[in-house]
Amino acid sequence: MSGCHLSVRGVSWQPGRGDPLLNRVSFELERGEVLGIAGANGAGKSTLLRLLYRFHRPVEGTVCLDGHDIWSLSAREAARKVAAVLQEQPTDFALSVREIVALGRRPHGSGFSRGGRWDADIVEGALERMGLADLAGRSMGTLSGGERQRVMVARALAQEPQLLILDEPTNHLDIRHQLEIVALLAGLDITVVTSLHDLNLAAQVCDRILLLHRGIQVAHGRPDEVLTSEHIEKAYAVKVHRRDCDPNGRALLTFHL
Repeated sequence: MSGCHLSVRGVSWQPGRGDPLLNRVSFELERGEVLGIAGANGAGKSTLLRLLYRFHRPVEGTVCLDGHDIWSLSAREAARKVAAVLQEQPTDFALSVREIVALGRRPHGSGFSRGGRWDADIVEGALERMGLADLAGRSMGTLSGGERQRVMVARALAQEPQLLILDEPTNHLDIRHQLEIVALLAGLDITVVTSLHDLNLAAQVCDRILLLHRGIQVAHGRPDEVLTSEHIEKAYAVKVHRRDCDPNGRALLTFHL
């Protein structure tokens, strides 16, 4: 078995007897790496994420965390190891920020209603880490979109996961809040898999990028290896122009039909 922290081998998924939405995708991540999944709408990004946080079971292939197939774990064990922040946010906006974050302790047998000092310390630590300590008593419904996104990440961190899954964390956010989320990702010290629309953003944030096209893996590797004109044109059906004008030496990408 691979010594990598996350090993995804030949995973495929299809709804019932329908056409495959994901076809034999493979990649490996070391502990603490950030992987960005990119591709056009319908590429299979969300489908792949659902396999990683055990919403769907692969029809083929395996997802292993620290050498263990995640489907060999109980649901509670899996929830202790894998946390997901989805585009859908809680609808009960009457809960306070602290109460929302405390829900992350439930896989450990506790929650905001009956957690002990250990749980409270973990919740406070997650609030501090996401810069939410001053907002802890506010109700979720009073927060901005960027603040709500930080709350959901704090809840996921309160789970103390080994793997954090983020589905389009910058979607529908303005530039300021996108930058907040980018800074957030850069500061985490756990393994992260996130889907991202913005390839320039992915190049800044991610250690590795997986590029998909209609459920098929186009490329996987370092951003400079994956974000080539050939790969991007194959995945998005657009022309690409690369400009090496980033202060850190990274190429900036522009697109046209």
